Amino acid sequence: MNERYTGTAITLHWLMAVLLITLVGVGFYMQNLPVSPWKLKLYSWHKWAGIIAFALLLVRLGWRATHRPPELPATMTPLMRLAAHAGHGLLYLLMLAIPLSGWLMSSAKGFQTVFFGVLPIPDLLSKDLELAHTLGEVHEVLNLLLIAVVAGHVLAALKHHLIDKDDVLTRMAPRHGCRQG
Repeated sequence: MNERYTGTAITLHWLMAVLLITLVGVGFYMQNLPVSPWKLKLYSWHKWAGIIAFALLLVRLGWRATHRPPELPATMTPLMRLAAHAGHGLLYLLMLAIPLSGWLMSSAKGFQTVFFGVLPIPDLLSKDLELAHTLGEVHEVLNLLLIAVVAGHVLAALKHHLIDKDDVLTRMAPRHGCRQG
């Protein structure tokens, strides 16, 4: 099998990967900083990047709905195919739920998001600090789950490449990236 994802799908995949890694890293870093102008700036950037990730997800979903991905290798068992589809579904669900939980949390804290300091994003909830705390915990747990699912995704891709020696990894690699010889 030598079918690749489209260039658009590959670009969207890697843009989202870099954005999510950055968002999670910055999110955990800023969480315990003392209140300062730097922390407030990081929170604004984090929210802006979360909006971009949400918009990018919508583009990805639209692309995926109109462009069929390559078939999984015929050598995969039905259970492994189910696991692959479930893992991808969970990734998409988390990419939707995490920015929404952040938006809800920010609304409940009473901190409106102003995209790039210009475009106010409407609050989804009234100020409620108890609910904000709960939503903060939900946001954190969803991010920890994302880390676990992404780790599984990466390990599965490496297993396909190094053990199964199929093209699952290389068909999502940038054109000048890793190639199977």
